[in-house]
Amino acid sequence: MSWVEDWSAQAACRTSDPDELFVQGAAQNRAKAVCTGCPVRTECLADALDNRVEFGVWGGMTERERRALLRRRPTVVSWRRLLETARSEYEQAYTGTVDVDHLDFAEAG
Repeated sequence: MSWVEDWSAQAACRTSDPDELFVQGAAQNRAKAVCTGCPVRTECLADALDNRVEFGVWGGMTERERRALLRRRPTVVSWRRLLETARSEYEQAYTGTVDVDHLDFAEAG
């Protein structure tokens, strides 16, 4: 899965009432649930972090969670680049792509 440039068109929340994503308290958990399984959750989160979006649930994180993450990682210049690299490494490790030309097969006997 590659990085999606126009991620908002594929977002799970695209048909939701936007006011449902800009809530406080316990309602934030319902808003975050919309993000579960969203195909562009990572792109959404990276965009919110890179643009320092202050309000609403983005990429499954509340504004408080994003602020805490930004404080913990102040040296990150591009969240998009960081998350894109992490996704790529994860996919390479867990998609089962193996270079069979370099495997050492023991003879079955």
